Amino acid sequence: MVNSEPKVTVVMATYNWSSVLPYSIGSILRQTWTNFELWVVGDACTDDSEQVVGAIQDPRVHWYNRPTNFGQQGGPNNDGIQRARGEYIAYLGHDDLWLPHHLESLVSVLDAGADVAWGAISFILPDQKRVLMPHNPRSYRPKMWIPPSGLIHRKSLAQKVGGWRSFREISIDPEADLLVRMHEAGGVFRFVPRLSVLKLPAAERKDVYRDKPCHEQAAWTKKIEAGENIEQAELLELATHPFQAVGTLLRMWFRSKADIFGNLLRGYKRTVFDRRRKYKGLAPKS
Repeated sequence: MVNSEPKVTVVMATYNWSSVLPYSIGSILRQTWTNFELWVVGDACTDDSEQVVGAIQDPRVHWYNRPTNFGQQGGPNNDGIQRARGEYIAYLGHDDLWLPHHLESLVSVLDAGADVAWGAISFILPDQKRVLMPHNPRSYRPKMWIPPSGLIHRKSLAQKVGGWRSFREISIDPEADLLVRMHEAGGVFRFVPRLSVLKLPAAERKDVYRDKPCHEQAAWTKKIEAGENIEQAELLELATHPFQAVGTLLRMWFRSKADIFGNLLRGYKRTVFDRRRKYKGLAPKS
């Protein structure tokens, strides 16, 4: 029986990459904490994403397709929040995966009084090297980047601060901007010391929106379905090879500094945003 008032609304923004949806949605449906609804929000999708979502026979799963393309997940996320019946909002990138304990571990922290909570994320690079995200996660710092796939917050707090702002209006990542405003509004932030997200960042995978691969999501899903202790294995991998991603971390650090300088000259959209879109195989967005 589906709860008439789900406690959590999961929002998944997507755009014309239907092959990954069965895996990301599947990781939500395998959660040990089940009192949720899912809104998959297409950013004016023109592929078969609606049919793929509709084929998932679970009444908790809903589809909405924006009439116009926003060009970034902030627009679809606001649509999801607007439709949410849940008290809490969680996000999952359409190409990322949750481990089964993700919602259970984060919801418990909000139930205990926090307004915003996040857990540890295994940031999996194309060469399968790992980076622990966030890098220093135990306390929130303004402008800290927390990938949305690891984040949960109260819907009321997001509404209080005006939701996600357009990338056209800001000089930092939209998720970082949202968290800054939530913090300034007095939100209580708490870190959850569990690794519960496998992030396969599109920004590190060239032309994924052109080629639309799903082999990595399929391989990880097979491990999860087999009952492997992915959290333990990933933490062991990170502990055993603490310097394996040093080059990537340095590259990301230098890129962030270049982005900051470029932002001052030309604005976020033209420096960071368009460069990321081009690398992923998407056209620039005006």
